[in-house]
Amino acid sequence: MRSVRDFPHKVRTIETAWIAMADGVHLAARIWLPEGAERQPVPAILEYIPYRHRDNTRSRDQRMHPYFAGHGYAAVRVDIRGSGNSEGTLEDEYLESELQDGAAIIRWLAEQPWCDGNVGMIGISWGGFNGLQIAARRPPALKAIVSVCSTDDRYADDVHHMGGCLLGDNLSWASTMFGLNSLPPDPQVVEGDRWRELWHQRLRGSGLWLEKWLRHQRRDDYWKHGSICEDWNAVQCPVMAVSGWADGYTNAVFRLLEHLQVPRLGLVGPWSHKYPHEGIPGPGIGFLQECLRWWDFWLKGRDTGIMDEPMLRAWMQESVPPTTRYRHRPGRWVAEESWPSPAARWKEYFLAPGRLAAGEGERRRTGAVQTLQSPLSVGFFAGKWCSYSAAPDLPHDQREEDGGALIYESAPLEAPLELLGAPEAELVLAADRPVAMVAVRLSDVAPDDKATRVAYGLLNLTHRDSSEHPQALEPGERYRVRVKLNDMAQVFPRDHRLRLSLSTSYWPLAWPPPEPVRLTLYTAESRLRIPVRPPAERDRAVRFEAPEGARPLAKAVIETGEHHWRVIRDLGSDYSTLEVVNDDGMVRFRKLGLEMQRKAVEWYSYQNDDFCSPRGETVWHWRFHRDDWDVRTVTRTTLTSDPSHFHIHAQLDAYEGKKRVYSDNWDLAIKRDLV
Repeated sequence: MRSVRDFPHKVRTIETAWIAMADGVHLAARIWLPEGAERQPVPAILEYIPYRHRDNTRSRDQRMHPYFAGHGYAAVRVDIRGSGNSEGTLEDEYLESELQDGAAIIRWLAEQPWCDGNVGMIGISWGGFNGLQIAARRPPALKAIVSVCSTDDRYADDVHHMGGCLLGDNLSWASTMFGLNSLPPDPQVVEGDRWRELWHQRLRGSGLWLEKWLRHQRRDDYWKHGSICEDWNAVQCPVMAVSGWADGYTNAVFRLLEHLQVPRLGLVGPWSHKYPHEGIPGPGIGFLQECLRWWDFWLKGRDTGIMDEPMLRAWMQESVPPTTRYRHRPGRWVAEESWPSPAARWKEYFLAPGRLAAGEGERRRTGAVQTLQSPLSVGFFAGKWCSYSAAPDLPHDQREEDGGALIYESAPLEAPLELLGAPEAELVLAADRPVAMVAVRLSDVAPDDKATRVAYGLLNLTHRDSSEHPQALEPGERYRVRVKLNDMAQVFPRDHRLRLSLSTSYWPLAWPPPEPVRLTLYTAESRLRIPVRPPAERDRAVRFEAPEGARPLAKAVIETGEHHWRVIRDLGSDYSTLEVVNDDGMVRFRKLGLEMQRKAVEWYSYQNDDFCSPRGETVWHWRFHRDDWDVRTVTRTTLTSDPSHFHIHAQLDAYEGKKRVYSDNWDLAIKRDLV
């Protein structure tokens, strides 16, 4: 990324500003202003998240927000109540109080002497979520948003569930917030003993979010709150929706383009859960320049040409060998003037034992009845639901998984095949248990037989008709189900093959059913549909500038960390463990005189084929140190299950120096509800 040193406007930083809410709670903000904004007011751009602007996101913020300010905007980064230096407690995601506070912040911004009354929102992940949610509240000053790696549907397409299956990332994310919620404000900002009072308020009051989430296993009002898909028309401001193929939130871009009725653009690159100017896998793009074109058009009324761009610009990925981490994904940009694309056509393959049959006649000659009962090992090479590309967390060679699956493979392709959109598997099947799942994977198989997963989908079969009102299966009864795979853009080269793989478990990406299940598949009535997109001349016009950002933050790495993803197998006891370590080491923020350390370790294990043995364990370590101020927290969470309940054990310990000043623990059993 090129660091920009000279901006059109000089930038002034307000390290901490306080925004008062109606109930007296004060939220902490960091603000970057272009010089002279008090004399000639400018639009404001808000990012509103709970990840601690003073330290934890300081490096990332420093590349983006001063860049916006240097181009004539007031850039504002606010900690949600109960996080960072803001007062209050943070008790869950996307609460009504959070959204009301967000609308109040926008009003406050519009009233400042340096703001001209026009406000935009930008955010990745949480900030992308609440940008959409606050837009649905229609605060008058909010004129446009940029929503990155977010979702319109908190139940069906978030870190918690997929196809009605409980995701392993549900535990991982709950543990991340368990650790973040345990952290204190900075005594340099919240002076005296007030910082300690706020800290203990958080330790006592934030609660165990994993428990809250597990008590809502269906798509009920809890998840409908904050899901803008409940009323697309509620959003009345322009939306730029952005994600990457290695991210967990790609599908929402395509739904937003299809269903919103406001001016909108979609951008999908090869990236993981990162802003595209920092995008990994590469290539990164000049995303901040694209944002300026967007903001200049919608907040300043300048014709930048941004709305002359195609509705969707996406990175068509070329075939690559399978591995868990890529620095770069080869491919090219493609463009669609509208979505769904009128140029796409559907190609059908029918299932035959071991094969994807392209013709109806062949299907009729080769239809069969097959059965499947997958081992718990299927899924250990699946990667995480949401890739951050911090650890090697992308799917590895699918041959490691396919021994426990039914596979159906096409003949070698006679010409390249390009797909853009969401494949769909239509399956006719029966189960021998009332609760069952099916995992569906589409892979690119090279002539040397290496198999790279390009899309997948999950379905809890009790959710076959509804996630709001799931129904148990009648053992032995036939059901016709549709499994939508994730949206994708992929080139299958000549002589490569398509492989469809089906399994009855996918641990630890998804929590397995309560007991082993045998599925019966009726291949003559089952099929795969894929969205074929012909290359178009308009693709050649898609161009992006190289990534830019403001100068990086001055910080020193005191202690380097490590990132790894390791499978550990004890063949003597049939015990297998997946260990994920994300250790960022210790860094020193020179200007703040502050040292910060963070480390997360996750273990996912099972024994033999015991469906009561899957176990997820996480530990988060945080530490802050300055002169005589030294605080750290350790949070531990374990999730197990039996056929009737999920079991949570959690522990929270907080320390000042060597003294433990707070400790709490939870032991809970939560009834399984057709999961």
